[in-house]
Amino acid sequence: MTTPSDTPRPPRRPVWAGRNYRLLTAAAFLTNGGSQAALIASAFAVLGAGGDGGDVGLVAAARTVPLVVFLLIGGAVADRLPRHRVMVAANAVNCVSQGAFAVLVLTGEPRLWQMMLLTALGGAGQAFFSPAAEGMLMSSVEGEHAGRAFAVFRMAMQGAALGGAAAGGALVAAVGPGWVLAADAAAFALAGALRSFLDVRHIPPRAPGGGIVADLREGWREFAGRPWLWGVVAQFSVANAVVGAADAVYGPLVARDHLGGPGPWGVALGFFGAGTVAGALLMTRWRPRRLLLAGTLCVFPLALPSAALAVPVPLGVLCAVMFATGIALEVFGVSWMTALHQEIPEEKLSRVSAYDWFGSIALVPLAMALAGPAESAFGRTAALWGCAALVVAVTAAVLGVKDVRTLRRRGRPVTVSTASADAESPVGREG
Repeated sequence: MTTPSDTPRPPRRPVWAGRNYRLLTAAAFLTNGGSQAALIASAFAVLGAGGDGGDVGLVAAARTVPLVVFLLIGGAVADRLPRHRVMVAANAVNCVSQGAFAVLVLTGEPRLWQMMLLTALGGAGQAFFSPAAEGMLMSSVEGEHAGRAFAVFRMAMQGAALGGAAAGGALVAAVGPGWVLAADAAAFALAGALRSFLDVRHIPPRAPGGGIVADLREGWREFAGRPWLWGVVAQFSVANAVVGAADAVYGPLVARDHLGGPGPWGVALGFFGAGTVAGALLMTRWRPRRLLLAGTLCVFPLALPSAALAVPVPLGVLCAVMFATGIALEVFGVSWMTALHQEIPEEKLSRVSAYDWFGSIALVPLAMALAGPAESAFGRTAALWGCAALVVAVTAAVLGVKDVRTLRRRGRPVTVSTASADAESPVGREG
């Protein structure tokens, strides 16, 4: 006979939602919401100081240049040092840079070079944070639960983006961009405090290597030896550049001229965030067998927002387009993270992630800087249609890579490098 006390109680949370995972998710929720609002605030801070579309592009590019320059070093550092310490230090840098930006906006008329300098400081911090964060997240879940765990993580992150975008546009209109930037600085401070409690004892100590250069070479071999990896990264080097230019530079200008200013643009970005939440929710249930094929097909809709801004469509239609695009992008995002977790050895996750980030954003500074001149030379409408066409072209091209079409989901991640796998067992891709 069993008594109520003998009856097993259902777990209060999923088995894959361990302490590290919960801390990482809570911290990402804070910073993603704050950063999404700050993205709107920084653009309108530049416009409010008398800048134009070219100046908005220069400030956006100023963040991306140091991000590109330091990413590979950040990946090597994150695979050498405790990842949570790298993350906390990077959060501190972002807190300081955004706080100083807020003070400039609140106390006077900020100059363009000052905004570019502080934005660049934040980008340098992000260069060290991103590879460490991705490696830390992937090491916090087990292979069989990875897809659902990543989907829930991204759902929380994109839910924060939804709130941040909606609140950011409204707050910029109500109280000005300076207070929104100050709130973002506070979010970085709180997130850094949470990440300081991460437990890294489960991660095996790194064997002494030959230095940063040797680590980078090893990461490059891991990256270059996988056609699906560098193929998709090459695709996103173009797609991210043109989509970033459309959203960060042309979007606020279209909003100012046709939609009514920062409030409606924040609403449109909020619908994109809602779409990503819906897409992540979908991916908690859907487990596509061919990970990258499903994900890549869902990159085509990234062309839709640029096309909608080019017309330009009414706000209601733009919101619907942004919502659908968010769903599609999140299918790719979860599929991509699951593929990396499955295929890349844990001890190389941050370095491979750094090459992934580096390739994916390498052209963003150039696109941001050229967005203003392109508008002057060809007109805003033609520039936006060009952005849409490039997304379609590079996505169609990457489907020509066999591994993108055939890589399949497995039950658990690899634990050895590419070289070891070739010598010992046929783990990896199924053709």
